[in-house]
Amino acid sequence: MKLFLQGAAMLLAAGLAANAHAQGKTQKVIIEDDDPNAIMLVTIDNAGDEIVKVMNETQPQRFHDPKAPRFILTDQKGRFALGIGGYVKATAEYDFNGISDDVDFYPSLIPNRGQTNARNQFQMDATTSTVFLKLVGRTKNLGDFVVYTAGNFRGGDKVFELQNAYASFLGFTLGYDYSLFMDAAGAPPTIDYAGPAGMAFHRATQFRYEHTFMNCLKAGVGVEMTVVDGITNANEHIGVQRAPSVPIYLQYNWNKASHLRIAGILRGMSYDNLSADKMESETGWGILASTTFNLGKRVQLFGQGVYGKGISQYMNDISNLNVDIVPDPEKQGKMQVLPMMGWYAGMQYNITPNLFVSGTYSQSRLYSEKDYPQTPSEQYRYGQYLVANMFWNITPNLQAGVEYLRGWRTDFDDVTRHANRINLSAQFNF
Repeated sequence: MKLFLQGAAMLLAAGLAANAHAQGKTQKVIIEDDDPNAIMLVTIDNAGDEIVKVMNETQPQRFHDPKAPRFILTDQKGRFALGIGGYVKATAEYDFNGISDDVDFYPSLIPNRGQTNARNQFQMDATTSTVFLKLVGRTKNLGDFVVYTAGNFRGGDKVFELQNAYASFLGFTLGYDYSLFMDAAGAPPTIDYAGPAGMAFHRATQFRYEHTFMNCLKAGVGVEMTVVDGITNANEHIGVQRAPSVPIYLQYNWNKASHLRIAGILRGMSYDNLSADKMESETGWGILASTTFNLGKRVQLFGQGVYGKGISQYMNDISNLNVDIVPDPEKQGKMQVLPMMGWYAGMQYNITPNLFVSGTYSQSRLYSEKDYPQTPSEQYRYGQYLVANMFWNITPNLQAGVEYLRGWRTDFDDVTRHANRINLSAQFNF
């Protein structure tokens, strides 16, 4: 594969060289194969170090996001660069002594009694394979800018699905991306694409502004498209939304691999009160604290805690329950927001530069309010998530992993069910 890519690049370079020679211009090809952060530049003139730096430092930082592009095309003056990259990933999954009824491992999707007799399950998946295009540039009026779009095949029937699509300049970002009310860089490594049950995770169409102070403080505020899922009855209906969600955060970094983030969010959620024949709203809110930091060269720690009301869209496991707003049993036609909480703590240990192990425990919890849900019931009360894994970077572009997962689901009737999963993965980055 490596020889094939080199050959293709050299053919492209030869074409550019012939064109450049015909026009009296210089052409240069740079190929670096052994550096883990290597890129390939095919340019009419050599790309400047600054444009490559912008390309690398603005790449999304979640563990499952693709790395900086290996292939970059630049313009004649080296002010603009187009990166093309992604990865192909395949996983094999086996559930035993209980299943989570999804290709990702969610404790909330461990079936209720009577829903299935299955206690074992085998699955294979390649839908998280990702491709992206990224344009970066340096301009006089807009400064450094980034245009980024990425997608995988997680849509229905394995169709291509948008994961990120945004433009950033002068601290402003407009498009579809991770919410500011989460910490993508602070997520622990997992083969499981969903990640810890108690992690805050959400993508939204948004407009945001972020600014760095004194090279160690970063703050951001945004407005996000509000999406509301709730449980309704004959007296309520969830329809159009009248207000955006507003997240805000402050982050302190003390080195490239260590930071502390504090975030908050305010959500206005509209619904139709069919009993009173009018539209009403409930307010959701949340607070988040997260961190990741290194202890020497071998140990990396991860932690996060989030609490709020009406923020199930932002809660990894609870997002499957549709409980942003629920009926208020004390007032006909009225809805309410329920308290909810999530947290995780994890550690990564680097055995060698190319081999590491990690483990994370996480919990998410939904609380009852105003006797909703009525107990005892088979509705989700809390979930627990335990993961241990090992990753081996066989080459700079090829990674293999093995992982064990255990999940528990406990309902409001205090019945607990569990599931176990073994994951194997292979990922090739390009």
